[in-house]
Amino acid sequence: MTVLLVRHGRSTSNTAGVLAGRSDGVDLDDKGLAQAAELIERVADLPLRELVCSPLLRCRRTVEPLAAALQLAPVIDDRLAEVDYGDWTGRKIAELTAEPLWKVVQAHPSAAVFPGGEGLAQVQARAVAAVRDHDRRLAERHGGDALWLACTHGDVIKAVVADALGTHLDSFQRVTADPASISVIRYTELRPFVVHVNHTGAGLAAGLTAPPPTGDAVVGGSTD
Repeated sequence: MTVLLVRHGRSTSNTAGVLAGRSDGVDLDDKGLAQAAELIERVADLPLRELVCSPLLRCRRTVEPLAAALQLAPVIDDRLAEVDYGDWTGRKIAELTAEPLWKVVQAHPSAAVFPGGEGLAQVQARAVAAVRDHDRRLAERHGGDALWLACTHGDVIKAVVADALGTHLDSFQRVTADPASISVIRYTELRPFVVHVNHTGAGLAAGLTAPPPTGDAVVGGSTD
């Protein structure tokens, strides 16, 4: 199975420099709405079987145009919700950079637990479990070559990509997930393959048409 991890379009909190977290009513700004509309064309050639979405408004808005075009009702999964930043929710990013915990989040995120909220290790555990659960369910229903899309949040995507790369959570800040970007992971019986990270333009289908590598065919990164 192959999952397209879509970060929501640019939100009003993104432009305001505020850590939105799970705040109610954070919507897309004008650019974010345009990015949501453009998502249709970006994935138009892909046979998507299902749309899964974080419960937060900015993610639901991002998939609304695509869901209407594909006539698919998004499946809401709370495990793909934004990080619960607790007491940090709603504060300016510029203020948070002065907090001692900020350095931990950047350099040792596996140890970071937000005051009144959750830890980034918890976020990775729930998000990876969600992706793998949907992957198994859809594989049983549609077969192993099906594509599906999950719309979620930046730190959630980075945590899932880090897991797929087999790297420690402490390296997840090396992964980029811009608003409206798409990261693609193909899961096989043996291991995941990261196909795209932070893809923001056209031509997404280019890396999705070949069958997944299997067994010992991949040696030193080559199938020759």
